Amino acid sequence: MRLHDISQIVKRNLNILTTLLPILSFVIPFLILYSLYPLSFEQTFQGRTYYLFFLWLVSLEIILNWKKVQKTKLSKLKSVRTVLFVIVLILPTLYVIATNFCGLNAMIEDYALQHLPPEDPELAGHARFLPLSIEYLIFAVLFCLTILVAYGIHGLVDFSISALLLGIIGVLFTIDNLVPVEKSLVQIFVPATATLAANVLNLMGYQTTMSVGTFPYYGRMPVIMVEGYPLARFAIAWPCAGVESLLIYTVTILLFLKKTDIPWKYSIVYFVIGAVVTYFINVLRIVTVFLIAIENGPDFMANFQRFHNYYGPLYSIVWIVSYPLIILGSRALWGKIRNWKAGTKDDAKVSTGIKLSE
Repeated sequence: MRLHDISQIVKRNLNILTTLLPILSFVIPFLILYSLYPLSFEQTFQGRTYYLFFLWLVSLEIILNWKKVQKTKLSKLKSVRTVLFVIVLILPTLYVIATNFCGLNAMIEDYALQHLPPEDPELAGHARFLPLSIEYLIFAVLFCLTILVAYGIHGLVDFSISALLLGIIGVLFTIDNLVPVEKSLVQIFVPATATLAANVLNLMGYQTTMSVGTFPYYGRMPVIMVEGYPLARFAIAWPCAGVESLLIYTVTILLFLKKTDIPWKYSIVYFVIGAVVTYFINVLRIVTVFLIAIENGPDFMANFQRFHNYYGPLYSIVWIVSYPLIILGSRALWGKIRNWKAGTKDDAKVSTGIKLSE
C-alpha cells in the first residue's frame, strides 16, 4: 500500500472521528455519572435515563445530516477555532468532575436551602434534585456551544432536537423542584387527564370516585380512588399526567416536520395523530399505576416505584423518538405503493414521498 493511500485512509477516518467528537464528549461524562449513580440511569423522572435518548437523537441527527457535517471541516490544526473546539469538548467532563468531586453540587443544594421560603419546608426534599436539573441545563448549553464551534449557526438547526430535549427536561425538572404543583401553570391540564383515566378504569369494570385533595406544599390536586381497593388512591400532579411528554413531543415533531418537505396539510395530520397517541399513552400510564396497586395489594410499592419512575415515562419517550421513523417508513411505503399502482417497476424511480431539507 502506497504512502498516499495510507494518508488518505487516515484522513478519512480522522474526518469521521471529528464528526463523532460531539457525541464522544458527552459519552465520557455520562459514563462517569453512571459509575457514581447507576440507579439514576434507571429512572426517567428526576433521573438520567433521558441522557440515553439524547445520545440516540444526536446519532440520528448525525446520520440524517452526514453529508452536510462532513463538508464542515475544522481549519488548520493550530487555528483558534480548533483550540476552542478542543476546549468545549472537555467542558462536559470538567463540569461533572467539578460538581461531583469538588463540592459544586453540595454548594447548589446549600444555596437552594438557604433561599427557600420558610413557609415551604417541603422544598427541602426537592433541593437535593436541583443539581440534576441544573446538570441538564448546563449540558444543553455545552452541547449547543460544541455544535456552534464545530458547525456554525446552521449546525444548531441540524442538532436542535437533541439540544432541546436536554433543555426541556432541565426546565421541567427545575419547575418541579422549585414551584409548588398548585402554582404551576401546567397543572391546569391535569383534571381533564385524571377524569379520562377514571373513565377508562370505569370501563374496565372498576368503580372510581374523584375528589380534590390538599397536600402540604403541593397544594390542591385531583385525587382518584378505586372503590374496594383502599391502596388504589392517588393524587395526580402534572409530572404524573405526562405534561412533559406532550411538551417534548410538540418540540420534537415540529422540528422534524420542519426539516422535511411534507405538505403542510399532511404535517398537520401527522402532528394531531401523534399528539393524540401521546396523550392517551399518558392516560394509560395513570391507569397502569392503579392496576399495579390493585393487583399487588400491600406489596405494590416496589412495583409502583419502578413503574412510576422508569417504565411509565419510558412509554411516552419510546413513542416520541419512534414516531418520526414511523412517518418516514409510512411515507416510503406509500410512495412504493403509489408507484406500483402506476406501473412503475424501476426501483431507481421509486419515491419515498419525503425529503429532508438541507
